[in-house]
Amino acid sequence: MRPFDLSLYLVTDRNPSLHFPLEKIVEEAVEGGVTMVQLREKDCTSREFYEIALRLKRILLRHAVPFIINDRVDIALACDADGLHIGQSDLPYPVVRTLLGKEKIIGLSVENVQDALVANSYDVDYIAFSPVFGTPTKTNTACPLGLEGVREISAISDHPGVGIGGLHAANIRDVLEAGADGIAVVSAIMSSPDPRQSAMQLSNLIKNL
Repeated sequence: MRPFDLSLYLVTDRNPSLHFPLEKIVEEAVEGGVTMVQLREKDCTSREFYEIALRLKRILLRHAVPFIINDRVDIALACDADGLHIGQSDLPYPVVRTLLGKEKIIGLSVENVQDALVANSYDVDYIAFSPVFGTPTKTNTACPLGLEGVREISAISDHPGVGIGGLHAANIRDVLEAGADGIAVVSAIMSSPDPRQSAMQLSNLIKNL
């Protein structure tokens, strides 16, 4: 498995990408300091998802940034992504690990302490505290964990964790101080008129904590 750094994790969403094509946003984001990228596509065909994945993979290979697919084991296999991120309603983790093998990065969203305790029995590579705060980019999710939820899960989890959901420059310090090892953002970069600068600002804030 290739090394990975959770500190600034970009999760893509084309809906709020008002200013630039997806590929340009991702390239500028990694140039600004993003350390991992997850491709999340909910409203496209499998063929389109695959073709987007191939384009992003080429970009991220140049920058040596791990490339993660959201939910879709078939797409992760087809494009030979670095890994997969799954939620509680996706294929069970043991099945995913069997399909992808031991060398791929697999992340698992946890929505409460019980989910985190179950995750402790798995060899997942990281967990995601999901969602930390309410956000319009993640619908049909559990109730927000809040900072106290991040603290509770961090205290009992055996895995590194990244916070996601409503994170931006004004609140990432609190989430990291609550126990997260990194932050995952969507709109804070995807909706920015300057993705490189936004990523750089977040990266510098994280480094200076």
